[in-house]
Amino acid sequence: MKSFRYQAIDATGARVEGSQEADSAAQLRTSLRDKGLLPVSVDEASAHAPGAGGRRSRIPPRALFLLTQQWASLLRAGLNVDASLVTLAGQVDKPAHGLIINAVRNEVRAGHSLASALAMHPRSFPPLYIALIKAGETAGELSEVMSRLADYLAESQSLRSKTLEAMIYPLVMLVVALAVVGVLLAYVVPQVVTVFENQRQTLPLLTRALLAVSGAVREGGGYALGVALLGGLWWRNAMQKYGFRRAVDVRLLRFPVVGKLLRSADTARFASTLAILVRSGVPLLLALEAGKGLLERLPLKEIVAHALQEVNAGKSLSRSLKHKDGFPPLLINLIASGEQSGQLAEMLAQAARLEQLSLEHDVAILIRLLEPLMILVMGGMVLMIVLAILQPIFNINQVLM
Repeated sequence: MKSFRYQAIDATGARVEGSQEADSAAQLRTSLRDKGLLPVSVDEASAHAPGAGGRRSRIPPRALFLLTQQWASLLRAGLNVDASLVTLAGQVDKPAHGLIINAVRNEVRAGHSLASALAMHPRSFPPLYIALIKAGETAGELSEVMSRLADYLAESQSLRSKTLEAMIYPLVMLVVALAVVGVLLAYVVPQVVTVFENQRQTLPLLTRALLAVSGAVREGGGYALGVALLGGLWWRNAMQKYGFRRAVDVRLLRFPVVGKLLRSADTARFASTLAILVRSGVPLLLALEAGKGLLERLPLKEIVAHALQEVNAGKSLSRSLKHKDGFPPLLINLIASGEQSGQLAEMLAQAARLEQLSLEHDVAILIRLLEPLMILVMGGMVLMIVLAILQPIFNINQVLM
């Protein structure tokens, strides 16, 4: 099928623009007439054309979060979908985002549901977003669902920030420490120690070892950088392979501290996704499918995929998700409680909150432990360098005395 851009006149005489896929222009004209629209022009859309509604552009997650908050406020204020889209298109900072919103508005005015119009821009609106909008339209509670969606995206942004903070902070500290030590070894140490070598003095063992390391850094630094770049490229390609990535994820989840953080992050994300979908009336199987798509670790994805089959066969969700190396018992127990009490959405939301609190607590402890540890490691390295420089000075003083 091909993608076409069209202009048409509706029953009120208003001009309507939009895009739609069809086998031919003639078929699209027939489809428009069946909807009560009078076709004015039908042209094949180019993927690079500006009129393609910014489909090559995308609304990133943070911008989507801000847009959804504004959209929820507009709908709560009583604006309809068309008016709210007009307002949103005028408020966004980037013109490309405005093009996407206007394209969605044109599709809605052409007779598509809001969920269908959003689905035409999959790079900007994820399946979870579309599923919730569809549920809100079906139930006639679009403003309420949009408010829940805004809250969900806010929690997701916070969770992602906490996870990144836990992973990036120690890496930044390590890189800074290595950079400082590298500069000392490559430039400072050789200049200082050369003074002692010129005096034809036998250097202490620590100083000779430091000089050897310094020479290796100066002579092999370029090779080491090249090896690191090649290693990074190899790692990136290897992580594209399912088997290799799964093996890495299995080991990461078993790693003492990192594994708990990664499991908590995925569990909180999964539980909050199920909670908002179930609360909004999305069928459980569709909610599980959406939740599976948001999981980062492949072993947990496999558990949810297996649970989908078992739930479809009539098994309870709590029993289907129960696995020795899977989700924490807290989630399973709260789901079981929710199934028994008929409050599954509430228990899922409670599980998400508790897991997020656990994650924030663990991240705070990890950072508090890493700060002094990194200071000790870096201080120890600098101390060794200082001792290697001072030892020859002490030896000279002893000779002079």
